[in-house]
Amino acid sequence: MEAKPTVYLETTIPSFLTAGHSNNLIVAGKQETTRQWWEQREERYDLFVLQLVIDEAAKGDAAAARRRMEIMEGIPSLEIDAEVVRITGEIMEAGVIPPKAATDAGHIAVASRHGMDYLMTWNCTHIANAEILGRISYLVSEAGYWLPIVCTPDELFGAKEND
Repeated sequence: MEAKPTVYLETTIPSFLTAGHSNNLIVAGKQETTRQWWEQREERYDLFVLQLVIDEAAKGDAAAARRRMEIMEGIPSLEIDAEVVRITGEIMEAGVIPPKAATDAGHIAVASRHGMDYLMTWNCTHIANAEILGRISYLVSEAGYWLPIVCTPDELFGAKEND
């Protein structure tokens, strides 16, 4: 049996997946795309999170937190070790990500350190941002790792059967 590609789910994925319908058309579109990906593609991948994702998902409205926690039940959590801390520090020291978003550098570091194929996120400010990904890729490679393909759910739908 062929191994499935691995996907690290950043916190925005379970949040968009389980959130109530938004009146904001852009947010509603992201929610729907995330739900479709989960229904149609999720089982093609081995999914992973970080305890930090679980902790963040447990915050806020109790009912919403419960839905997020249910969706992540059974998804393995990756370890934060000295290498993750080192990579995070190097990203932060380079000033690519602002200090207030150090958690985002941590998501990148853990996915890279653990050899994930993909890092899925809707965070297009500090993670899925084309203006900074080149620098982040360089920093991660200098640290001795490969940056996973950083993508949103709509970018990980694969080719259509008839294409």
